[in-house]
Formats: sequence, structure tokens, C-alpha cells
Amino acid sequence: MQSDTRKLLTTGTAILLIGGIATLLIFTVFGGVTREGPHTNGGWLALVVALGCLPTSAFTLFLGLAKLIGDTHHRS
Repeated sequence: MQSDTRKLLTTGTAILLIGGIATLLIFTVFGGVTREGPHTNGGWLALVVALGCLPTSAFTLFLGLAKLIGDTHHRS
């Protein structure tokens, strides 16, 4: 695995974990979410972090996996 592919995959995984932790915090520590949104200011901040991290991590991981597949096909 090339170093840039490894960096894409580790960065995508780290961003995914941050988004997952923010999502868990919304529902556990910050009191949950109703139709109007989170109950606390911290819940709103965690929601913004989750909504920023989860799509970004999905695209980063997709790019890293595509590059990994491309590297293995290119090598053989």
C-alpha cells in the first residue's frame, strides 16, 4: 500500500470516528434530539460536527478505497 493511500484511509477513518463520537454524544450526554432539534447548545454543536464529519469521511474513505483498488490493479 502506498503512503498516500494509507494516509487517505487513516484520515477518513479518523474523521468517521469523530463524527460517530459526536453522534453518540448528541443522544447520550446532550439530551437527545426532537423534531425541533437538539435540546442543548452542546447538542447543536455536536450535530454540526457530525453533519460535517460523516459525509466528508464517506468521500475520503471512498477515494482511499478506490485508490487502493486502482493501485492493486495497476501493480499486477
